[in-house]
Amino acid sequence: MQRIIVFLGFVTFFTAMHGQSYPRIENTIRVMSYNIRNAKGLDDKVDYQRIADVVTGLAPDVVALQELDSVTSRSKQVDVLSRLAGLTAMYPVYGASIPFDGGKYGVGVLSKQKPLSWKRIPLPGREEARSLLMVEFRDYVFCCTHFSLNGDDRQASVAIIDQAVKDFNKPVFLAGDINATPESPVLETFKQNWTILTNTRQLTIPADKPKETIDYIFGYAPKGYTYSVWQTQVLNEPVASDHLPLFADVRLKTPKNNIFRSPAYLQNPTANAMTVMWLTNVPCHSWVEYGMDSLNMQRAQTWVEGEAMANNTLNRIVLNGLKPGTRYYYRVCSREITLYQPYKKEFGETATGKITGFTTPDDRKTDFTAVIFNDLHDNYPLFDKLYEQVKDVPCDLVIFNGDCIADVQSEDIAVNTISHYSRGIGADRIPSIYLRGNHETRGAYSPFLWNLLGLMDGHAYGSFSIGDTRFVLLDCGEDKPDDHRVYYGLNDFTQYRKDQAEFLKKEIASKEFKSAAKRVLIHHIPVYGMREESFNPCRDYWGGILAKAPFNICLNGHTHRYSYIPKGAEGNNFPTVIGGGNSEQSATVAVLRKQGKQMTLKILNAKGETLLSLEL
Repeated sequence: MQRIIVFLGFVTFFTAMHGQSYPRIENTIRVMSYNIRNAKGLDDKVDYQRIADVVTGLAPDVVALQELDSVTSRSKQVDVLSRLAGLTAMYPVYGASIPFDGGKYGVGVLSKQKPLSWKRIPLPGREEARSLLMVEFRDYVFCCTHFSLNGDDRQASVAIIDQAVKDFNKPVFLAGDINATPESPVLETFKQNWTILTNTRQLTIPADKPKETIDYIFGYAPKGYTYSVWQTQVLNEPVASDHLPLFADVRLKTPKNNIFRSPAYLQNPTANAMTVMWLTNVPCHSWVEYGMDSLNMQRAQTWVEGEAMANNTLNRIVLNGLKPGTRYYYRVCSREITLYQPYKKEFGETATGKITGFTTPDDRKTDFTAVIFNDLHDNYPLFDKLYEQVKDVPCDLVIFNGDCIADVQSEDIAVNTISHYSRGIGADRIPSIYLRGNHETRGAYSPFLWNLLGLMDGHAYGSFSIGDTRFVLLDCGEDKPDDHRVYYGLNDFTQYRKDQAEFLKKEIASKEFKSAAKRVLIHHIPVYGMREESFNPCRDYWGGILAKAPFNICLNGHTHRYSYIPKGAEGNNFPTVIGGGNSEQSATVAVLRKQGKQMTLKILNAKGETLLSLEL
């Protein structure tokens, strides 16, 4: 196939004519066909802008156009397809069928996406030669044609087209003027290998008073490709041409190996439950298969008020009723939904993850190991370097203590970062907890970050026990006052910290806290170890409560300077460690281990050197 080189000239944008009437469905391709009669309307006016407005109003991904002059005397030497390409901001590919009037006459394709290649194949036509224009894109092939008026020629054309497209290993569409009605022999021949995607009961010609259907959009079927049609319509445009334009919104089946967007990652571990999360690239019906025996697993899925949470891309499935201290095997499964309508649903492939496993926490088991990262700031190479130092440490829990997902401007940024960390730590086997730093509170996606992460009893702060050790996790909020100009009045972390102060009081007075053998406090912005002139609202609201709180260790970040503050050095009632920054020179990783009655903390740098080793 020839490579296409195109030039898009001056581009003019127009208000959509039909865009509000035919809204697009996510993850669909809008395919359009229009016999434009060389832009000559039923009012005998040649108006390229009028045709362009019809196209831009529908905003198709690709459109097949028939009856196009190229620099003929009739069109006053205008290259009609190139003119329309400039008016619609689309890439043109022209297929000449015959020489005509000093130029050429044929069919064409306009597309939003730049084609990979194209090819023209001659088709029979006794009154005039015809052609098939095949244009290849990354995910599909789009063909445009205009059949002969002769029945035998039309039948022969179908066989030629079938031969031309049979070797493509991607979906193929065909659109155009077939010059035959739905009950004609050629349409029956088409049905052997093609699916008619448009509604044949909607008439397409003549445009002002349509009486017949002769324009169609097809999908090639022998390779097993399915075409879920979300919407198809013939537009009421009675003047611009003698044919009516038509389109179909089609969702293609996604290859099985492209359904998963992220690996599975475990959240909210408890003795009796575990949350499994993952994302898909396309809407799916998802579930988890799990059990104590990998050969005998049951299914769990999320139900909301009697309905399965399906046709979504974010999956959060809680496995309830688990036994403490028990090994479970599981795998995640997602079946693509290509069509989800009130009375009709269609499905694509089912992707299944590998069988992996986890062990639920056990209140009777006092031993554990937790690894804590802080201030990674989306620095993947740094995370990889730090994890290299602890990868051989048997681990029960990983905590990301703030500013690990930095300035969350989009879902993609958050998903990419969580996915990278999850693959690194084996988060499909080892549960993780994400605490916010001040950078996770910034960016357009920051209010929605918790869609991707597990909350603790509905909050970004909370407490839990592993054996006889009590963990208390706090969420510090921003590092500037709420009324700072960069927040535009959209923050109220003052009240949020007050709420956590009340939580802290109740937690410290609770039976679980008082009876714990060891107590660990983790939050991002330090209460102790900050410069006096620094804004430190956590100290203002929590300092008095923590002054007498019997924690064995507090782990912080934020300053990008590793430091160890022994008990009492700054009025602190417990030893405090502030992790390092987001460069190889300053970064640290913490390993907190409990064995029997002994708890130890080790701080390592990116070289694997031990900076601190404490018995707590």
